[in-house]
Amino acid sequence: MSLENIRIVMINTSHPGNIGAAARVMKNMGLKRLYLVQPKSFPNYEATAMASGASDLLANAVVCDSFEEALAGCHLVLGTTARERKIQHEFINAREAGLLTADETKQQQVALVFGRERTGLTNDETGLCHKLINIPTNPDYSSLNVASAVQIVSYEVMMSHASHDSAAANSSIEYASSENVQRFYQHLEQTLVDIDFLKVKQSPQLMSKLRHIYNRVRLSEDEVNILRGILTKTQKITSK
Repeated sequence: MSLENIRIVMINTSHPGNIGAAARVMKNMGLKRLYLVQPKSFPNYEATAMASGASDLLANAVVCDSFEEALAGCHLVLGTTARERKIQHEFINAREAGLLTADETKQQQVALVFGRERTGLTNDETGLCHKLINIPTNPDYSSLNVASAVQIVSYEVMMSHASHDSAAANSSIEYASSENVQRFYQHLEQTLVDIDFLKVKQSPQLMSKLRHIYNRVRLSEDEVNILRGILTKTQKITSK
């Protein structure tokens, strides 16, 4: 169970102080890998000041041009959100996320994703998450600072690792990487267009619904290969 296999991904963070505060709580909880997707201002002295001794995490932070780049190599993606979605995801709380992460990181990479301060994650971004983490708050004051959210989730992750109290069973399944899953979705979309099942302008939500179906079961590498083989065969038949 390796904390080295966990990355904290922050998307389009507006306030550099939140990046620094997140780095500080990460170091408190033994997490080291920080990924920043198009931060508004970084590096920044406010981030360094708020890091308060965790400047090494900032120095080693990976700045990415896209969310997909930040997920490269990950096999489990958990996104945090306070909003309900039209396409229903499986929601878990921070403690469940800690337990699941502890089990997964024995062998695989996990991304814990935190969205923008004001708007959180987009629907497209949640579509790349296997599960969504919801942190219950006072309904009369539900606004939760992004660095505070990082602290809550990181604490549960650390506690789960420290106690070896994993709720999920050991699994020898080799889950498909984020990159291979994305290639499968692209292949699926092109095949559906080829067989005239998908008309992108008329059915803009279809691929999101299909992604949700496959994310719900979490594809293995073998399953992705089988499905892509079926798609390739379908394309060959329809092209004749």
